[in-house]
Amino acid sequence: MELSYENDDKLSELLSINDELNHIKDIDSLLDAILSKTRRLTNADAGSIFLVENSTLNFSYVQNDTLRQRDPLNNKQIYSNFSIPIDEKSIAGYVALKGTSLNIGDVHKLDDTVPYSFNSSFDEIAGYYTQSMMAIPLITTRSQVIGVMQIINAKNERGNTIPFKESDEKYINFFAGSATSAIEKAKMTREMILRMIKMAELRDPKETGAHVNRVASYSIELFQRWAELNSLNNKKIKNYKDILRISAMLHDVGKVAISDLILKKPGRLDEGQFKVMKTHAYQGAKLFRGNVSDLDALCYEIAYTHHERWDGKGYPRRLKGDNIPLSGRIVALADVYDALISSRVYKPAWNEQDVIETLEKEAGHHFDPELVEIFFSIYDVIKAIRSKFPDKEQNI
Repeated sequence: MELSYENDDKLSELLSINDELNHIKDIDSLLDAILSKTRRLTNADAGSIFLVENSTLNFSYVQNDTLRQRDPLNNKQIYSNFSIPIDEKSIAGYVALKGTSLNIGDVHKLDDTVPYSFNSSFDEIAGYYTQSMMAIPLITTRSQVIGVMQIINAKNERGNTIPFKESDEKYINFFAGSATSAIEKAKMTREMILRMIKMAELRDPKETGAHVNRVASYSIELFQRWAELNSLNNKKIKNYKDILRISAMLHDVGKVAISDLILKKPGRLDEGQFKVMKTHAYQGAKLFRGNVSDLDALCYEIAYTHHERWDGKGYPRRLKGDNIPLSGRIVALADVYDALISSRVYKPAWNEQDVIETLEKEAGHHFDPELVEIFFSIYDVIKAIRSKFPDKEQNI
């Protein structure tokens, strides 16, 4: 596709963004970056990305400035859980099927001759009004469509919604190629991690893909709010979140070194068995002891410290209070919450109110009290994460 060079600044920015995307490791951090950059280039109020999974389009990421301003703590739209068929009936489905972009000035005034229609259900639930939309296929170098990006409601200088420019469509289609390549790499990274988790799951029925996805997502949201309250700049927040999700998913990887007789014991462990079980923190940290990257360093830190307690009664080093790294304090809260509220081979799920009361009681004892307060301030998001990653029956 030929690009007009009437806007050299925008082209230069695209090239800079392409380089930035290649340094992002986590798929969710990458989707966040892709949407942010695309929306900035087009001055779009909102956007979403669908990725192809099992021959359908799965809703994978969303941003919406209007909804964010209305309720800054409510990030639950990110964890919406639905999919749409790849067919001509929906805008995203049509774009995926045909492999071509659509630039629609007003989704409520579609021509009667087009086969697709606008689904207003999200707008109705969220109290939002979608008007202009650009939908772009994410196509690999092998001509395979792996997803669709939608950007919504372009804004002019006065903040009014306008159609997207034709020149924007050319730039974003150009950018989509680089974004697709980065998405493929990040998906491979996520799949490698989930394979490691599946290996651990063969040993430990508690360590499921759904569990680690929930713990990682809780951790991301806890850190995001903590960072905002502590005035971290946006670049530091994004860089840390990129490696935090991956590291949190691997918090219990050291359990692969523990005997099946202990891991799969249905009842309570005796004192000797529990002593052996506690070594999984050290065993997990040992896997990342080389610290050749920021990711390795954070994996080491979380594996080693996520069983420490705020009151100093945890393990393996009996660290106390702020001497426990923030990452360990975050994952400790996320991991215990998920363990209590989920069914396991050795116990049923706790009643939600009992879990809430336990976390409140343990603030200042087991858990960092500031993080417990943050946890409940974003509890709607926490519940949305549980819905996004449910336990499959065979893993319970």
